[in-house]
Amino acid sequence: MRHRYATKAIALKRYPISEASAGIVLLTDELGLIHARAQSVRKQGAKLACALQTFTESDVILLRGKESWRISGAVLDTSWFSLLGAVERERAGRVAGFLLRLAPCESIDSRFFHIMHDFFQTLVDMPEKLHDSAECLVSLRFLRILGLDAGELPVVNNDNVVHVLETIEKDRGAYIARINRGITASGL
Repeated sequence: MRHRYATKAIALKRYPISEASAGIVLLTDELGLIHARAQSVRKQGAKLACALQTFTESDVILLRGKESWRISGAVLDTSWFSLLGAVERERAGRVAGFLLRLAPCESIDSRFFHIMHDFFQTLVDMPEKLHDSAECLVSLRFLRILGLDAGELPVVNNDNVVHVLETIEKDRGAYIARINRGITASGL
C-alpha cells in the first residue's frame, strides 16, 4: 500500500495528459514543487476539477507511484484566480512561469509555497501601484532560494509590507538588475 501525503498546495499549471486526465504542477507546503497526475479531472462534473484549477490553493491528498505523483483527493481552500483581476492574474502567471523556468523539476523546498501564497495575498490586499515592487521582491526571493542571488533582501512582516514595497519601488532599477544577473547566472 502506498503512503498518502496530505498537504496544502497551489496549482501553478495544468496541462492535458489524456482525454480526461491532466498533469498539474503543484507548489506544496510540505513536499515543495511537484508534478502530479489527476485522473478524470477534465471530465464534465469531475469532483476534483474546481480544486485543481490554475491559481487555486487546496488541501490535497497525494500518492507517490513508481514514477510519478498522483492526486487522489483535493478540497478547495482559496481560488486566487477568482480573487485576482485580469492584470493581477497576468502578473501571477509571469511569476509562476519564472519559478517553473528556474526551479528544478521537483524541488523539495516549502519556502516556495509560502512566498507564492504571500504574493497572491499581496496582489489582493495591496494597491496596484505596489504590485511591480511585489513582483520584484518575489522574484528575488525565488532567486535567493535557488542560490542565484546573494544580495540583501528586506525583511517583510505583516507590519511593514507597504514600507518595504515602497522602498523597493524607489530603487526598482537596482532590484531589476539583480534579477537579470540571477537569470543570467542560471544559464537560461
